Amino acid sequence: MADLTVIGGGPGGYVAAIRAAQLGCNVRLIEGEKVGGTCLNRGCIPTKVLLHAAELKSNFDRARDYGFSVKESTFDWKVLMDRKDATVKQLTDGVATLLESWGVDVIYGEASFVNSKEIVVKNGNGTSELRSDSFIIATGSKPSMPPIEGLQCRNVLTSDDVLQIQEIPSSMLIVGGGVIGIEFATLFSGLGCHVTVVEFLPRILSNIDEEMASYVHEILSSKGITIHVAAKVTKIEERGSSLVVSVQKTSGENITVEAGHLLLASGRVPNTQALNLTNAGVETERGRIKTDKFMRTNVPNIYAVGDCTSPYMLAHVAMAEGEIAAENVAGGMREMDCSVVPACIFTSPELASVGMSELDCQKAGIPVKVGRFPMVGNGRALTLGEAEGMVKIVADSRYEKVLGVHILGPNATELISTACMAMKLEATADEIAQLIVAHPTVGEALKEAALSVQGRAIHLPKEG
Repeated sequence: MADLTVIGGGPGGYVAAIRAAQLGCNVRLIEGEKVGGTCLNRGCIPTKVLLHAAELKSNFDRARDYGFSVKESTFDWKVLMDRKDATVKQLTDGVATLLESWGVDVIYGEASFVNSKEIVVKNGNGTSELRSDSFIIATGSKPSMPPIEGLQCRNVLTSDDVLQIQEIPSSMLIVGGGVIGIEFATLFSGLGCHVTVVEFLPRILSNIDEEMASYVHEILSSKGITIHVAAKVTKIEERGSSLVVSVQKTSGENITVEAGHLLLASGRVPNTQALNLTNAGVETERGRIKTDKFMRTNVPNIYAVGDCTSPYMLAHVAMAEGEIAAENVAGGMREMDCSVVPACIFTSPELASVGMSELDCQKAGIPVKVGRFPMVGNGRALTLGEAEGMVKIVADSRYEKVLGVHILGPNATELISTACMAMKLEATADEIAQLIVAHPTVGEALKEAALSVQGRAIHLPKEG
């Protein structure tokens, strides 16, 4: 009998298992496929390998601006897939080694609850019953399947399937203009595929600051990506080797799009159906496990972390929740704090955000000051030839406490950590403005945006 059984070996699960082992618990981890979960195997990591390839292609295309005469380059999709698989294997092997080094007993199979203290694990070797004092559920999420006629047609893919295709499609329609859809649009467009995005809501990236999302829309359109907002796919049909997709706009207009492949990227749902949670008495809401601020369910010895419970569905949130759940299983009383959670979108240029948007503040009735600084005014961005984008800081009007930071530009996904640190320490715009920031760096744009909150940006012309 284990002190703790973790169900699911993704970012939330393996971090929870390691942290609990560090605290002296006898830990068992149940994993249905490979450790690392969606993030390592089918999500964050493999997609970033492909996005980097698209970035390299863009660099080849821009090389002549820096004096290089680059003759026609060739591209081998199989080599890229091998690179992707090797990167994934290196990281999953690394996670397996970490678990082994901390003495975590990893069992491969599908777990389901018998009661609050016992589970059944099924695998190729049969069925076994296992007991445990405590459980942490970390079963993640899976792609949602929208109710569209024709989903059974060939070349209709989910975000899990698309990373296994054998060649770059000549054209692709992506259903969903959220983070997943927009990253895949960036990826495939960057590698030469004609991409169309269909988004049901009035704008893409609905959870991101509206001004920044609009800027991204403009950039994607300039790169040849066709985007239909306030629209939905109603039907998919096969016609020869292509798919014919019927799209209905809320305006009443109906259009038809022909594409070689269709990617479903309309969101993800908690992966909890196979757990038999009712046997353990665990409460859920539309499949999502309900937890308190300690990551504990309504059953005192059962915790849940990651996509199966968190509305954020982010690997870094799952990791933080995993640490907290493990420490609380071991006797702690740590609370999950989601006040500073960054979101990173690997578009080109990158987009990163933390905290409240202008609209969030407006809805909450918070008067704000807003500072903006364009990347075209940043020396480092210009040296890189990446002057699209800006830094935007939203601060409360009275004390200028930073409430949100939104960055579109080179290295935005790295720079956002500085903004997170500032917000965690409850910094004001003035405190950020007083920093001595290395020159020339993209980070100077963050300081200039903070100065702009106070109307005194150095590298912007005088207004009026």
